[in-house]
Amino acid sequence: MRVYLDNAATTPLDPEVFETMKPFMLEDFGNPSSTHAHGRKVRAAIESARKKVAELLNCTPGEIIFTSGGTEADNTLIRCSINTYQLEHAISTPIEHHAVTHTLETLEKEGKIKLHFVKLDEKGHVDYIHLEELLKAHPKAIVSLMHANNEIGNILDLEKVGELCNRYKAYFQSDTVQTMGHYRHDMKKLKVHGLTAAAHKFHGPKGVGFMYINKDKKIHQLIHGGAQERNMRGGTENVYGIIGLAKALEICYREMEEHESQIKKLKSYMIEKLRTSIPGVDFHGDSANLERSLYTVLNVCLPESEENEMLLFNLDMQGISASGGSACSSGASTGSHVLGALYPESKRGAIRFSFSKYNTPEEIDFVVNKLTEICRATVNS
Repeated sequence: MRVYLDNAATTPLDPEVFETMKPFMLEDFGNPSSTHAHGRKVRAAIESARKKVAELLNCTPGEIIFTSGGTEADNTLIRCSINTYQLEHAISTPIEHHAVTHTLETLEKEGKIKLHFVKLDEKGHVDYIHLEELLKAHPKAIVSLMHANNEIGNILDLEKVGELCNRYKAYFQSDTVQTMGHYRHDMKKLKVHGLTAAAHKFHGPKGVGFMYINKDKKIHQLIHGGAQERNMRGGTENVYGIIGLAKALEICYREMEEHESQIKKLKSYMIEKLRTSIPGVDFHGDSANLERSLYTVLNVCLPESEENEMLLFNLDMQGISASGGSACSSGASTGSHVLGALYPESKRGAIRFSFSKYNTPEEIDFVVNKLTEICRATVNS
């Protein structure tokens, strides 16, 4: 058996999405910037996809800009909001995705902003009292906080942070890559100026995403060289990627409650199986708390062992795909910056299992049994 439990890194493409994309790969291949019939048909399809995404997020089509993915969207919103509004401070945390943290650190090194980190509690949640203190002390700020952490799954209260940023007139950008398609985002209610998404995190194609930019807080473009994406992003659009993204998000919204219930049951089942199978097992962050964490992510904390560095390799040898930390650096030799920030002295093992609608209880049984065997073998060796 081969089991895929690394859905926070990327999800399988939904067959319905592929069928929707296929005509734009083989038949409707015109350049959307061309004025002839071939181009006009493709342009109409892109605008229809934009309208669908806007409808699902309860915003206007003009507030949706398609990108190559979440990283480009994060870079654009951060860099261009700072540039457009002459922002002098950035407020974030040390456990954001590197698309955010590295961008902010680079801007600080360039002398463009001063970076401030919000305090976190022992589980890795944002200290909202300290966030307000930072907002009071540092006007003309951008706040960049992710909706759900990609490694430990902790959920941010977007409404609360939005209200705070609105009170202190800060620009609020949130990386929603892990939550888009798994939770509903109503942009008429949320006081968020910009958010980001990547289609491959919700059963769409890789290499395409989007950013929401509030119409009252427009920013300059990052990529020049064309008038595409309403003058916000130069370059020929990834047409079939955009078509696939819109269809994938539509499916997610159509089946969201059903899949949330299904995946929560799987996650709860795995938590209980691990607790009864592996002595001393624990969970990083709040990932075992279904009310305060992303239901698709479980970060397992295993007993200390010299063999922990081989855990992922050993699981892979057993046919199990998982992650040791960040989805985007699973092949890196460096450890998790998230776990390093929260548990700097820990030598315990860490495995992130992340679920999708395609996983089954039988797969969970298989994974827990194999992980138990590996842990037992390392204890006895």
